[in-house]
Amino acid sequence: MANVTMKGLKKVYDKNVVAVVDFNLEIADKEFVVLVGPSGCGKSTTLRMVAGLEEISEGELYIGDKLVNDVAPKDRDIAMVFQNYALYPHMTVYENMAFALKLRKVPKAEIDKKVKEAAEILGITEYLARRPKALSGGQRQRVAIGRAIVREPQVFLMDEPLSNLDAKLRNQMRAELIKLRERIDTTFIYVTHDQTEAMTLGDRIVVMKDGYVQQIGTPHDVFNKPSNLFVAGFIGTPQMNFFNAKLLVSGGKYSVKIEEAEMELSEEAQAILRQKNAQACDVTAGIRPEHLEIASQSGKNTVHARVDVSEMMGSEAYVHVEAAGKDIVLRVTTTEMIKNRSFGSAKESYIDFTAAPEHIHIFDSQSGANLLY
Repeated sequence: MANVTMKGLKKVYDKNVVAVVDFNLEIADKEFVVLVGPSGCGKSTTLRMVAGLEEISEGELYIGDKLVNDVAPKDRDIAMVFQNYALYPHMTVYENMAFALKLRKVPKAEIDKKVKEAAEILGITEYLARRPKALSGGQRQRVAIGRAIVREPQVFLMDEPLSNLDAKLRNQMRAELIKLRERIDTTFIYVTHDQTEAMTLGDRIVVMKDGYVQQIGTPHDVFNKPSNLFVAGFIGTPQMNFFNAKLLVSGGKYSVKIEEAEMELSEEAQAILRQKNAQACDVTAGIRPEHLEIASQSGKNTVHARVDVSEMMGSEAYVHVEAAGKDIVLRVTTTEMIKNRSFGSAKESYIDFTAAPEHIHIFDSQSGANLLY
């Protein structure tokens, strides 16, 4: 097992195409770190630099205490699981899992022991004699993971391993990965564009955009204390609602004004803004759909909205409304919908909503930085 240290990693392709810029990260031994971001943000390129499949243009990469910039992939003691499984079609499951050990000339008895142990962990013992074409997508992915497990590498690298699976199987495999991580107890670096995977799997999440790291933190921190507008909008389903707003200061108290509604900020936010000596200005206010509350009647701190459409999701619904010139989403329980008669079948339905002070985020209108952290 080993820690992984990345210092100022940069990747520049031909014609000066910059894929990753100044990537700095210290991954502890046995930590599960997820790189997440939209397509083209540089997350897979970063993983491939760790694997040795992409040359590092600038910076230093350490696995354990060893600088590995110029070390061949086979000598880095890592194992990689790919999106497309990369199994040998002419080999059985057993042979696929044993192949790397055979190349190392590991004794047959040891190979047999390791393959059967990995198969037992992954629940694929009954498929050891089959070839990949006779397996489902989820079973093939288990084989690919098993092939990595038997090598007992210092670091596991996973590049969107669940993206080819259907939604139900993806949820199942996500749970399997959580269990697997507890059983094999090694260092993981996992790449995905799916923020649900990132939130459920990672000890820490690295959010990337356009080759740059936007935020590094625990799932709790990234969700509750997003560093900027991009992170706030990328993490969370449905995504955070954003309002053009004004930060107001009166009598030493800060509030935010959205349309005609004035919402006072939490004591924690007040203290942070006072420390920064923040002045009244235009800001972007962010409130998550689950934190918007339907008001029983209009008031000084409520926003008036026209209901457009409701998406029924079973025990809850996503209610789309038009407010402050934007499409805003509220995440409400079906019980709340039944209680609130404003969600009737009439073409023109209206509601008023507000938010608790502790759930209001304030972002700089120009830079997008979160002013409260």
